[in-house]
Amino acid sequence: MSINGIEVPVVADVVGGHTGRLDDFKGGVESIIRLRPEYPLVTLQGIEEFSHLMVTWYFHEGSPDDVALHARSPRDNPAWPATGTWLHHNHRRPARIATSFPRLLRVNGRDLHVLDLDADDGTPVIDFVVCFQEMLPRGPVTQPKWPSEMLQNYWRDAKER
Repeated sequence: MSINGIEVPVVADVVGGHTGRLDDFKGGVESIIRLRPEYPLVTLQGIEEFSHLMVTWYFHEGSPDDVALHARSPRDNPAWPATGTWLHHNHRRPARIATSFPRLLRVNGRDLHVLDLDADDGTPVIDFVVCFQEMLPRGPVTQPKWPSEMLQNYWRDAKER
């Protein structure tokens, strides 16, 4: 895949899961990250020992016309402050790339069965790696009130396991 002149390999594809570019209710849904055949199965060796993946994927249903290089209220809700492009976790950023942290349920050949991946069916995956606890944010994570209000239903049906 070529993104803004940078060649980025697509290593896998999302199979199943979400459809329809929903803003909320991303939790509790199983999907598959299917490793493409040009990558040998040995590249997955040992992955089943980890609980979570960090998946980098491309908003393939968006277009360059969707990009918004200005401050705007999240979800066009005037109750939330206008914020710049880099504060929005959606397809309106120039690279249209996202990162998710789904739970790895099981591995079946090239299929990584995951829970709570917020990418739609058919999404190209440009990278994934197991989560090392030591590589997650250190110290307190701070944010204003509006993201919690906006995302109160994002993972609504997620189950703690």
